[in-house]
Amino acid sequence: MESLSPTAYVILGMLRREQLSGYEIKAKVDNSTRFFWAASYGQIYPELKRLSEAGLVEGADSPTGGRKRTVYEITADGEEELKAWLRQPPEVFEMRDEGLLKLFFAEALPPAEAVEIVRAMRHYREAVNARLREIEPDKDEDEARYPLVVLRCGIEYTDWFVDWCRRVEEQILAAADAEQRRS
Repeated sequence: MESLSPTAYVILGMLRREQLSGYEIKAKVDNSTRFFWAASYGQIYPELKRLSEAGLVEGADSPTGGRKRTVYEITADGEEELKAWLRQPPEVFEMRDEGLLKLFFAEALPPAEAVEIVRAMRHYREAVNARLREIEPDKDEDEARYPLVVLRCGIEYTDWFVDWCRRVEEQILAAADAEQRRS
């Protein structure tokens, strides 16, 4: 079998917890892993087909309200494939942030415009942080539950990122003031 994509492992991980349709997998991704590993419908449905053909998931018709719907579950082979992948060290440590990319090249702009990039990043991270806090349970049922551990990582990371943006905003503005006084 050819190697699986990261999206395939997202699907296997979701199906390990419960039977889901492609639509439900996407909804679960949007409220969990999307904050650090996204998957689109255009990725999920082809992967479900490949996983099914490989015998790692099985689909069953489960229409609702007259609509065609296939619900998938992980197979024993799928469970073994997921466990084998989990036992390997992570290979991808990638962060893609267009704001940081723009900030990297921001010396082409006046400081007042460059600082707007940082402000936009801060506002976005504040919104993400608020969304993550909405997901966080009010009560700790199980502190060691891994999705909760990862959620808290996201909250702490966005707290840090917002604070970093504030510091960078101040640095850019202070440097612009100093430069203006020299001229």
